[in-house]
Amino acid sequence: MKKQSLIKGTFILGFAGIFARCIGMCFRIPLTILVGDEGLGYYQMAYPLYMLFIAIASGVPLAMSKMISEQNAKSNEKGILEVLKQALLLMIILGMGTSVIILVLSNKLILLFKWDIKAYYSLIALGIAPFFIAIVSVFRGFFQGLQNMTPTAISQILEQIARVVVGIGLAIILLPKGVEYAAGGATLGAAAGGILAGIYLIRKYKRVIKDFKIRRVKFNSIVMDELLKTAIPISLGAAVGTIMNVIDSIMVPQLLLEAGFSSKNAAILYGQLTGKAAVLVNVPLTLSAAICASVVPIISEAYILKNTNKLNKNILSAIKISTVIALPSLCGLYFLSSQVLNLIFRGQAQGAMILKYSSLAIPFIILAQTTTIILQATSSKKMPIINLLIGCIIKMVITSILVPIPNINVYGAIIGTISAYVVAVVLNILLLKKKMNIKIDLTQIFIKPAYASMAMILLVVFVYIKVYNYTMSNSIACLISIFLGMISYGVFMILSGTFDYRKIKSRK
Repeated sequence: MKKQSLIKGTFILGFAGIFARCIGMCFRIPLTILVGDEGLGYYQMAYPLYMLFIAIASGVPLAMSKMISEQNAKSNEKGILEVLKQALLLMIILGMGTSVIILVLSNKLILLFKWDIKAYYSLIALGIAPFFIAIVSVFRGFFQGLQNMTPTAISQILEQIARVVVGIGLAIILLPKGVEYAAGGATLGAAAGGILAGIYLIRKYKRVIKDFKIRRVKFNSIVMDELLKTAIPISLGAAVGTIMNVIDSIMVPQLLLEAGFSSKNAAILYGQLTGKAAVLVNVPLTLSAAICASVVPIISEAYILKNTNKLNKNILSAIKISTVIALPSLCGLYFLSSQVLNLIFRGQAQGAMILKYSSLAIPFIILAQTTTIILQATSSKKMPIINLLIGCIIKMVITSILVPIPNINVYGAIIGTISAYVVAVVLNILLLKKKMNIKIDLTQIFIKPAYASMAMILLVVFVYIKVYNYTMSNSIACLISIFLGMISYGVFMILSGTFDYRKIKSRK
């Protein structure tokens, strides 16, 4: 199977991820219209638990891609299939176990986290999804290990399509019973998405496996041990990041009550923070996930082959791509927060200031994710987790102090998140420079993308104002200005020499 380069793999996954997010907006927009900020709050209270499972489960496909890439570098088909078999067994157990725990203990979990009882239906619906998502993640890891990102990309799009169709359909059907029932019905879309993506990936796998000389392998405890040793640190790293969201789901609604807000208003503010701002912030984070998925097998292969030049080159490329994605995303959401919210959540656009300040976290989250996965791909398994844990503790302290202050409220959680990731990024970069002796060119990696981002946002705001004054349509002005902004940013990147167009065009 033909391998894909870091840039090509990132582009494929990134494009699919953004496209899937756009499809996902077709879920969020009608859902917000149907259930409002209150229903969105109930939906989001349970959702971080599901995302925690996704984070924990993500360690296995990333570990798989690392191990399969190493076996593929040696042309060891038996080794590739052994990794796949052990990973599938592990994920079936993990997925089924998680589903059973959520379904059986749902009432106790709600009492434990002091959630509103109306979040029960969303939690029950989420409990079905982990089993199917676990299987999907294994086959995604298989293809990523072979450095073929296309099946993963297509499966992400199919997953979102099923999620939208089933989730919104059930929300409409159940809405007459109450917004909490509609939120629960919408949540069932996650399981439907996992089923459709799984069917596609299994069919694709059966086609690929025909070219293998070996079809069957036995259980291998040595491979399982290696898989666990590799997956657990990656899972912990991903889980720590997601735990920050779980912290918000547990602490923020309760702390808002302490600040004097009613239960309904607390749910509304929390819904704006996590159901609107976080959703839009997560769009560029989709590209970060694409970088991580692409970088693991490529860096692992260079590391195992002791190709220092290729290793350092790909590490610096990954960091550069991260900043090139993060900085314009920050500028766009910060300066056009109200306009973007009105475009996406027409008629339900409250929370612009929450989105504006949430966007400040984007560069630090993306760089934290990228540097963490780079360190783990080069066998630095513990320290990135410790760095994220330090950030997590800082977030808990800041959130608990600031959110109960009425004039600060949910903004305290945003300040905590930014502080946490700033600390994690600084510690990761210091560790990376010490371990790999890498010299980071600040001009190429940070300064040029920053200048290009500022030039882009000036053009975007100028175009928005002109088009809006002419059409009096926020939607038209937003779409035209964002489209021109994307094109201009690419041009600024090439003109500044951040990327060489000839090299990008000729890269295989």
